Amino acid sequence: MKVLLADDDAERAGAVARILEADPGLTVLHLTSGTSLAEAVASLAPDIVLVDMARPDRDALDGIRLMAAVIPRPVVLFVDEDDPAFMEEAINAGVSSYNAIGMKPPDVKPILRAAAALFRRHQQARDDLRDAEARLQERAVIDRAKALLIRHRRLSEPDAYKWLRRTAMSSARRIVDVASELIKTMEGSTR
Repeated sequence: MKVLLADDDAERAGAVARILEADPGLTVLHLTSGTSLAEAVASLAPDIVLVDMARPDRDALDGIRLMAAVIPRPVVLFVDEDDPAFMEEAINAGVSSYNAIGMKPPDVKPILRAAAALFRRHQQARDDLRDAEARLQERAVIDRAKALLIRHRRLSEPDAYKWLRRTAMSSARRIVDVASELIKTMEGSTR
């Protein structure tokens, strides 16, 4: 697992890096000065991002938010102060695991793994939702095309669907593509 460590405190970052590097299963990458989090994630392709900040910082959250929108990765955030309002903002920005420092650094590894697992689960749920929404949109297009066939060609609903399916199969296209083309043709000719 590649871990991108983003911490502006060099001493603290070094201590965390040494602990993480002791695990042969982890490769530690460092955010270089002057590089945004999104740029580092794009170029280094880490599996997980660990952000450590002394105080809650809304500018850092903007960097996390941008990264999460462009190249989503699980983000583990460590802060020195517990602030419930900031925690809500951090989670809304894309943080998978919010932690107020009060633990020994060796306990970081299970937190990283748990954040990665939670991120994968949420990412799968988002992907499933996106797929379901796409299927619903396709179904609406097909239903609209069937309605046009029923109205203009006086077909029954099953016959309208059979017509769409047969046309799709004979032209080696998807039914939704045939339906979209039919809608454009039929609605374009009535204008």
